[in-house]
Amino acid sequence: QVELMESGGGGLVQAGGSLKLSCTALGSIFNFDTMGWYRQAPGKKRELVAVITSSGNSNYADSVKGRFTISKDIAKNTVHLQMNSLQPEDTAVYYCTAKMKVTMFEALKDYWGLGTQVTVSS
Repeated sequence: QVELMESGGGGLVQAGGSLKLSCTALGSIFNFDTMGWYRQAPGKKRELVAVITSSGNSNYADSVKGRFTISKDIAKNTVHLQMNSLQPEDTAVYYCTAKMKVTMFEALKDYWGLGTQVTVSS
């Protein structure tokens, strides 16, 4: 069984501050295609924040470009999201996601973490 364990959120940060989220895939994993982060603010749809491929290519939402950086540590099955210059509009539940195979015989499948709260005060 595979699960995504998120850490680094759950607290309150002031506008302009920084926070680093991490997500580790626990369990037996064959390989990754992508890992990344989505977020969902109250009353809004879940949206892409950043995603990184196994080869290291990354993609960001326009709203976070230049402020957030996604990185990976494949050896540790971990992805990080460094968030700088946080603003109140970044307040949301942040969800880790991974597209991966747990065995070489299975198709790629999407996995989701339970989410971690990020609250930015003005």
